[in-house]
Amino acid sequence: MNTFSLEILTPDRQFFSGEVECLILPILDGEFGVLAGHEPVVTIVEPGILRYKVNGEWQTAAVTSGIAEVMQEYTILLLSAAERPEEIDIRRAEAAKERAEDRLRQKLNMQEYHSSKAALARAMARLKTSRI
Repeated sequence: MNTFSLEILTPDRQFFSGEVECLILPILDGEFGVLAGHEPVVTIVEPGILRYKVNGEWQTAAVTSGIAEVMQEYTILLLSAAERPEEIDIRRAEAAKERAEDRLRQKLNMQEYHSSKAALARAMARLKTSRI
């Protein structure tokens, strides 16, 4: 079985470190898949659902923005945050979604608009991940 080393780091913890068979990350224009031996690439990770396969089983996580360095033998993800489905407080995520939607309905400057869009994307990713 072809595997590669995956390390997922956030500012407050090492979220995951180990051998995986496959990785699918959310990027700006969709999803990006990685297998062992992938050509080297650096890409931006967008808020969404991250999936990786360990010993034939898919693991999921809600992730925020970050960067991914993909090499043939390993991949490193540096993310603002990552949460497993069981770590997500659904009521808190739903409240954050509602707050972000309310802010987007208001007339905002560009910085507030982008901040609200990012908050909404994170809340949506958390809610989707918690339902998997």
